[in-house]
Amino acid sequence: MSDPTSPPLRIGILLPTREQAITDSYAAAPLLDFARRAEELGFDSLWAGDSLTARPRLDPLVVLSAAGAVTSRVTLGTAALTPALRHPLIGANMISSLDHVCGSRLVLGLGSGFPMPETEEEFASVGASFEGRVGRLDEITALWRTAWRAGEPGAPTAHDGTHWQADRLDRLPRPHRPGGPPLWLAGSDTPRVLRRVARLYDGWLPFLPSAEAYGTARRRLAGLVEEAGRPADAVTPGLYATITVGRDPRAAEAELEHYITHYYGRSLQQMATIQAYAWGTPEHCAEWLASYVRAGARHLVLRVGSLDPEPQLKDIAEIVLPAVRALG
Repeated sequence: MSDPTSPPLRIGILLPTREQAITDSYAAAPLLDFARRAEELGFDSLWAGDSLTARPRLDPLVVLSAAGAVTSRVTLGTAALTPALRHPLIGANMISSLDHVCGSRLVLGLGSGFPMPETEEEFASVGASFEGRVGRLDEITALWRTAWRAGEPGAPTAHDGTHWQADRLDRLPRPHRPGGPPLWLAGSDTPRVLRRVARLYDGWLPFLPSAEAYGTARRRLAGLVEEAGRPADAVTPGLYATITVGRDPRAAEAELEHYITHYYGRSLQQMATIQAYAWGTPEHCAEWLASYVRAGARHLVLRVGSLDPEPQLKDIAEIVLPAVRALG
């Protein structure tokens, strides 16, 4: 029996902006067709990743703005945005603008920077320090929230932090949603990450490679949320997972291997030790995802492990989604 106090299960899909870049195509029209199709097929949310030079793609805030204009129901999210790549005030203004475009359908998954040499080079290219990036992310989110509430009666209008100082924040446009969109932390299951999520964020978006590890961390997070004096439902437990669907499991694995090699320059075996991957029949992928739902995940963000993801969209929507909802 399902828990009546548990939030409804939601399942979203990642827009293939990085996949386009790998195949040297940056056309907006196919992305918007993908967005419309995903909404028609019943996905609950659409997501876009972020990178400037490490894993280049179109800017997620611009893409989601366009997707928001051609959809009406789905949540729009970043999975994940790297705030350090933009000045905090520019980021605050862009996010407020996007929140108006999509009518409060926005959720921001945020990351401090994937620990790879390419990411460190990316930070350097915009003059951002890679060292201390975790603390900088938390300070940026604090500045954003101050800016988004600065026009409210009695709310502070300045931020005086370790890395940034800003005043007259009430002059910035406020977002459509009072207080701004929910902020999720994209991270692992380390004690430090879970404590930060419990105290500071509205959601948790990990990519843990096993449902058992996810369940252990989910229970630990629930206790930390309670210790922080927040409501039990203050943090949405999400999951970022990659699936490659195909009736021939070997062919599906080969397609995923090809995808991962081009995406990260590393093997599937290497990446599967730190990220969540499944391949094979729709039924197999559904059961694998359902194990995470039973472990506590309530919003799944699915990335299709293929450089041509659109053909798999229908099978995922018509077979995987209802099966996960039933099995979970």
